[in-house]
Amino acid sequence: MDAHDGFPTSRRTVLVGGMTSAAIATLPAQAGAETRKVGSPPPRARISLTVNDRPRDLEVDTRTTLLDLLREHLRLTGTKKGCDHGQCGACTVLVNGMRINSCLSLAVQHGGDEVITIEGIGNPGKLHPMQAAFVKHDGYQCGYCTPGQICSAVGVMREIELGIPSHVQTDLGAKPEITATEIRERMSGNLCRCGAYSNILDAMAEVAGIKA
Repeated sequence: MDAHDGFPTSRRTVLVGGMTSAAIATLPAQAGAETRKVGSPPPRARISLTVNDRPRDLEVDTRTTLLDLLREHLRLTGTKKGCDHGQCGACTVLVNGMRINSCLSLAVQHGGDEVITIEGIGNPGKLHPMQAAFVKHDGYQCGYCTPGQICSAVGVMREIELGIPSHVQTDLGAKPEITATEIRERMSGNLCRCGAYSNILDAMAEVAGIKA
């Protein structure tokens, strides 16, 4: 420790004083920025897309997920909110024919897209073959995950048809085959807390024309 003009100083004293001064200097600017953020309305945007073959034009908060757009704005509550973190698959829908987790996708990303939810897959008077197979093989218990399971199952069949490879293929350049192992791998992102996996596999196998 040194003394200059009777005032004791040290490296610690200088560092603490410098950090304190810097913090005090930035406080007013940060406080003002926070005030502006809280006081201003969230940004909104218009989005036009097709949902279940019906054109939709909406204005939404830019932070709105596709899942919340479907459920809260369009009242299509068949699509379920499960984990809201993209881990359970309950929110699976088809976008331009391909399956996605709608909870992980912002609505504003889908301008011009075609979205199909479970309501657009089929209806009680005209079930999709996958829906009919789920009913036949009791591919559900509580039914909460079922909309996502069915949308995902339809998406799986399309992926295989398009030749999109999976992690269980030994030859990624070859056209994938519809097998029980292939179905299990591709459906692994859809969780069923009731444990109806074997029945879901039976339903998908029947639609694919294979033995489970």
